[in-house]
Amino acid sequence: MGKSKIIKDAIALFAITLVSGLCLGFVYNITKEPIALAEEQAKQESYQAVFPQAASFESREEINTALAAWGADGAEVTEVLEAVDGSGAALGYVVSVTATEGYGGGISLSLGVDLEGTITGLEVLSMSETAGLGAKCTTDEFKSQFAGIQKDQIVMNEDFDQISSATITSEAIEKGVNGALGFISEIR
Repeated sequence: MGKSKIIKDAIALFAITLVSGLCLGFVYNITKEPIALAEEQAKQESYQAVFPQAASFESREEINTALAAWGADGAEVTEVLEAVDGSGAALGYVVSVTATEGYGGGISLSLGVDLEGTITGLEVLSMSETAGLGAKCTTDEFKSQFAGIQKDQIVMNEDFDQISSATITSEAIEKGVNGALGFISEIR
């Protein structure tokens, strides 16, 4: 194989790589905004699902300041919004939290907590748990166990039933919920 053949092949590969990279960048720029809007809409729908009495959800600077300094084992609280009624009166909070120790990775949750510390609902925003096992955390049967619990910390198999054959997923959700409840108890 001659030196000129190698140079021609290298130039051809470079051109293909350049065109492919430009195409990917173009597609990314076109799809990034619709994807962000769809994710935001999904979050708002989950907030409404976990706190149906709220008319809107508002960010508060003092909550964000406290959140920046917060840490919990096995949980990363990513967003806390105040749930308010139509007149602007506070009803409680919605918390986005990632349970970091799921079997398939992080499990993103949305949790509603009223001003008395009672859980109003739980939604699973995203997860990569095993189908038929840990993925059962998305069922209404599992999620509905959390509504009505009024504690600063929950305990698996005391406050909610673990998912059969999915102990790691259940423990991760327990840590995620406890991280959210711990933060809420700090700011209440």
